[in-house]
Amino acid sequence: MAIAHAILAALLHKPCSGYDLAKRFDQSVESSVGFFWMASFQQIYRELGRLEEKGWLQAETVPQDHRPDKRIYSVTEAGQQALREWIAEPDDPMPMKDDLLVKLYAGHLVPPEVMIRKLETQRQQHQQRLTIYQEIQQSYFQHPDTLSAQSKYVYLTLLNGLHYEQGWLAWCEAAIALLQS
Repeated sequence: MAIAHAILAALLHKPCSGYDLAKRFDQSVESSVGFFWMASFQQIYRELGRLEEKGWLQAETVPQDHRPDKRIYSVTEAGQQALREWIAEPDDPMPMKDDLLVKLYAGHLVPPEVMIRKLETQRQQHQQRLTIYQEIQQSYFQHPDTLSAQSKYVYLTLLNGLHYEQGWLAWCEAAIALLQS
């Protein structure tokens, strides 16, 4: 996936400025695309210009008092069509790249306690993210059957995150138990 598609998808939910869009790529923002796609401010601003040149975005300039004018971006029909075509393309599973797994693969070179500490740190980080996802679910998705069509698709991304984090936690527990035995 290109960053262009992530930007278009994020702007479908609500037109906004480049600054506000960049905040949607931050994992601390609820209902954020940042939980499954990372992008820096520089990448986002560079891509906004490209997407506008392609005609996939349009920007409206909004004057502000005591500040530079703000540009609010929204997806054009051509941008929506580009997203439709991209969505219809076949998908291959993303290759896994994980430093921890490489370290574990060669973990016999260090005392087990080193790897156990790493696994405990991972467990804590995945538990924190799971807690955030559960809070989002509790706040916005208590009754999935009553969601709008658009919200159901957003909820599916959250469900994936919930299952992913639960899987990591179960794996961390099993890995720690095995190394401690």
